[in-house]
Amino acid sequence: MALMITDECINCDVCEPECPNDAISMGPEIYVIDPNKCTECVGHFDEPQCVQVCPVECIPVNPQRVESKDALMQKYRLLQSAKM
Repeated sequence: MALMITDECINCDVCEPECPNDAISMGPEIYVIDPNKCTECVGHFDEPQCVQVCPVECIPVNPQRVESKDALMQKYRLLQSAKM
């Protein structure tokens, strides 16, 4: 599963620096999450860090990008190998 940021986002800037995969960036109006980089923090943390810090709870699972924990771990490994 990849996460997404809904239009309830208040652009408070707290989620972007918390993402270990650099999947969060400023979009045209609100922050957005790149689903190809989002692992829901699998491989880094037990819980998605952006969800933990979001003051308005606007970061749900993207229903269009449902992935198993195994798939998220594979994505994490691919992203880590690309950094090397």
